Amino acid sequence: MTHPATTSDHQARLPEPQAGPPQRADPARWPDVVRLPAGGPVRTAVAAHLVGRALRKLPLDVRTGTGTVRATGSGTVRATGPTRRPDLTLHDPGAFFRRIGSHGLVGFGESYMAGEWDSDDLPGLLTVLATHVDDLVPAPLHGLRPLWAAARPGRDRNTRRGARENIHRHYDLSNDLFASFLDPTLTYSSAVFTGFPARFEDLPAAQHRKIDRLLDLAHVTDGTELLEIGTGWGELALRAAARGARVTTLTLSTEQAELARARIRAAGLDDRVDIRLCDYRDVEGRYDAVVSVEMIEAVGAEYWPSYFATLRGALRPGGRIALQSITMGHRQMLNTAATHTWISKYVFPGGLIPSRRAITEHAAAAGLRTESDLGFAEHYAHTLRLWRERFTASRRTVTDLGFDTVFQRLWEFYLAYSEAGFRSRYLDVRQIVLTERSPR
Repeated sequence: MTHPATTSDHQARLPEPQAGPPQRADPARWPDVVRLPAGGPVRTAVAAHLVGRALRKLPLDVRTGTGTVRATGSGTVRATGPTRRPDLTLHDPGAFFRRIGSHGLVGFGESYMAGEWDSDDLPGLLTVLATHVDDLVPAPLHGLRPLWAAARPGRDRNTRRGARENIHRHYDLSNDLFASFLDPTLTYSSAVFTGFPARFEDLPAAQHRKIDRLLDLAHVTDGTELLEIGTGWGELALRAAARGARVTTLTLSTEQAELARARIRAAGLDDRVDIRLCDYRDVEGRYDAVVSVEMIEAVGAEYWPSYFATLRGALRPGGRIALQSITMGHRQMLNTAATHTWISKYVFPGGLIPSRRAITEHAAAAGLRTESDLGFAEHYAHTLRLWRERFTASRRTVTDLGFDTVFQRLWEFYLAYSEAGFRSRYLDVRQIVLTERSPR
């Protein structure tokens, strides 16, 4: 399976990304990007017909490498922000349709990584596609999905060993890489803004607002014994310790743990925070409160019962659990769980975004009830836009860190793809409070 570089295995430095094919891409690292799939002309022709017909119905413009423009549909886009029509510029239409014919949406993402297409408004284009995702393939052909949608590989299962490897492949890329596009709090989850539009310099305050709201929901005060599942780079632990809480925080990322410890020492709070390289399934002890921010998405559906059992088992009587989770519709979740998606292949191996229904049902099975549940998708769309703008502006830094053009296009696509998910409301993000269910 192809995956991004780690800090111990960087690529040779390459020029900044530009329109058109990436230069000197490493075929050993990016085999499915460098080499076109073996799909034959029939599949390619079918994809060209079906995708071309779908695109003609959407509010976007398709351009070819010769500069011709085909005005297309006039449908609407559910989105926050500008509503102008984005474009889809095909540098290599044959390769584009061949990849889609062979591998569907995975091929669509790989075609972007290969530089075979671009857009003047990538998140806008992806928002159009996400809004009309159910219309892209004719309904009678939905049952043929297994022909091009591969099953998830068994090696990505989140066993204890698998979970460590999956976390390593994303979160241990490089602390400097994440610092190049995150704000100074190094918070890698949705912020909560007071209003829109908000400037990048407002992001640290918005991240603190999000963290403080979670701590308030969990009733974290002076003397609270708090368990955090998913340390990140330590900002929530810092703010909880500053309130007087004693924090035990768990992570499987060695790079995050190292930097989080340094930040906590620098703040003089290391006597209040214990960072452990520990799987959530190995939690010991009980706590007044548990907080977990956008970590359930990395657990995998197979292990959600274990995750919620851990939450329940770690809670003292009267305690509270505050979760922040990305969610998607239940039907969409079931379809995603059954297939190997572009995101699971290149960004979050082993991950799956739950539905609200899945969270409620698994929590109830573990003896927990949902006390409150608040969504704020537009805040995540804005957070991601700020990250994407920062990432794009930091290309030279990212190149100097050793990440090649394919990697950079991968991450540009990932950030825009995620932003589009929230702009179209295909995705949501929610803060959920769970408490012990009263015995009947």
